[in-house]
Amino acid sequence: MKSLINEIAPAPSHIARAHFDAMLGFETDCWDTHASLAAGADDFILVDVRSPALFQSGHIAGAINIPHGKMTERRMGEYPDGKTFVVYCAGPHCNGANKAACRLAALGLPVKLMIGGITGWLDEGFNLETPNA
Repeated sequence: MKSLINEIAPAPSHIARAHFDAMLGFETDCWDTHASLAAGADDFILVDVRSPALFQSGHIAGAINIPHGKMTERRMGEYPDGKTFVVYCAGPHCNGANKAACRLAALGLPVKLMIGGITGWLDEGFNLETPNA
């Protein structure tokens, strides 16, 4: 008996490889972001795209806060060339990071979405920074 999984056959391996390679060009995860921050990597800028109030209530240490609606050519031009912007929002129930990624890509800037957002970060057991903590 065929399972529901194989009701539609898996893609051929070369097509699957291209698909998953492409996905990794668009996204990173909380673990890789955390490890990169801990190692002191300086080839990316971590951007929390939530509201300033939510940012103040807790954010990833090292992140800057730029809500997606504030991502203008002039504002983003303040950052050095050659950096990848890694954007995150509240989590899987929020599309703010997707909107930010669209804006940054439209400005011609390299961008990746950190899948999971704050929810994923906390699920991994990582801490948030708060100004008064």
